[in-house]
Amino acid sequence: MRVGVDYTPGVNQRGGIGRYTRELFRALIELDQSDEFVLYFNHARGQRPAPLFPGVKNVVERPLGVPDRWMSILWFRLRAPLPVDLITGPVDIFHFPDFVLPPVRNGHRVVTVHDLSFLLHPEYADEGLRSYLERTVPKSVRSADFVVVDSANTLNELVCLMDADPARVEVVYPAVSDHFQPVEDGEKLETVRKKYNLHYPFILNQNVIEPRKNLPRLIQAYARLRKDLEIPHRLVIGGGLGWMYESVFQTVEELNLGEEVIFLGYVPDADLPALYSLAEVFVYPSIYEGFGIPALEAMACGTPVVTSNSSSLPEAVGDAGLTVKPTDVDGIAEAIAQILMNRTLRADLRRRGLERAKLFTWRASAEKVLAIYRRLTS
Repeated sequence: MRVGVDYTPGVNQRGGIGRYTRELFRALIELDQSDEFVLYFNHARGQRPAPLFPGVKNVVERPLGVPDRWMSILWFRLRAPLPVDLITGPVDIFHFPDFVLPPVRNGHRVVTVHDLSFLLHPEYADEGLRSYLERTVPKSVRSADFVVVDSANTLNELVCLMDADPARVEVVYPAVSDHFQPVEDGEKLETVRKKYNLHYPFILNQNVIEPRKNLPRLIQAYARLRKDLEIPHRLVIGGGLGWMYESVFQTVEELNLGEEVIFLGYVPDADLPALYSLAEVFVYPSIYEGFGIPALEAMACGTPVVTSNSSSLPEAVGDAGLTVKPTDVDGIAEAIAQILMNRTLRADLRRRGLERAKLFTWRASAEKVLAIYRRLTS
C-alpha cells in the first residue's frame, strides 16, 4: 500500500490532536515497514522543517510552505478543486486525523473524528472553529470510506447525530506514550520541582485552558477544601491558554486564591511524567471529552485520578479512578478529600491506575488502524 497522511496537526499542534497524530503514526510506521507512508503537512513560510522521520526508508515527506489556515480557506470556504493527490501523488489510502476530509481524487478515505463537542456543547466552543466544524465534519463523515473514533461514546453520538453507518465506524482508543511512567529518580523530580517552583504539596490539573475543562468548578471545589479541611496543598494548573478562559482567572480573583492557585503555562512533554509523579492527586473534571488522555497519563505515572462520570471519561479510567458529576462542586471536593485523607485508597488507586494504563498502547492502536487499511484495500 501507499498511504497518504495529513500530518499537519502533528507539526503544528503541541497537545491533543497533535500528540495523537505524532504517536499513532510513529507506532504505525514502526509496525508496518512493508508499505509506504506519504506525510504531507502545512507549515508557515520560512525555513523548511527538519525531517520528521530521518532515515526511515518507507516514509516520504511533503512539506508545504503554506499556513494551515490558508489551505482550510482554499478547500472548505472557497471550495477550490485542488485534490490532495496533487501533493502526495497516487495513494491507496488517505488518512486525515483531524476531523475533516479535503478534496480527494482517488484512494480510500479514512477520517478520525475525535469528539462532537462542537454540536453537543456549542456554548464552550470558539465561534469560528464551531462554525467551521459544523459545516465540514458532517460532509466528511458522509464522504469517508471509514471513520475512526476515539471512544464508544463518540461512536454512539456519530450514529445518533450524523446518521453514520455503524459498519463504517470503529473505535480506536488513544494510548499512553512509553515515557509516561512513575518517576522515582530524586534528581529528576527535584529538577522539575525547582523549574516550576513547586515546593509544597499540590493537586494537579493539566490541559488546555478553555471552558469545556470546567476549571472554575475545580477552583471552587479547591476553595471549599481549603476552608473545610485547611489543607496545605496548592492547586497547580498546567497547560497553555485556549479560548474563553477569562472566567477561570475571574474565579481565582473572586475567591482570593491568587497565591494558592498556580498556573504553569504550557508544560513540555518531557516534564510531564515528573509533574504527574510529584502531584498527590490529578483532577480532570471535564464537561466533555472524546477520550481523556491526560487522565490516562496521570494513572500511568502512578497518580490517583478524580475525573468526570460523563462522556468518554469512564471508558478511559474504568474502575481505576474516582468519577464524579462534573457540575457537582461538592462532589469534586469530596472525591479529592477522600484521596488526600485516605492513604489506603491512594495506594489502591495507584495500583489500579498503573494496571489500567497498561491496557492502552499506541502499538495496539496502530494495529487496529492497519487492519482497517487492509480491509479497505482487500
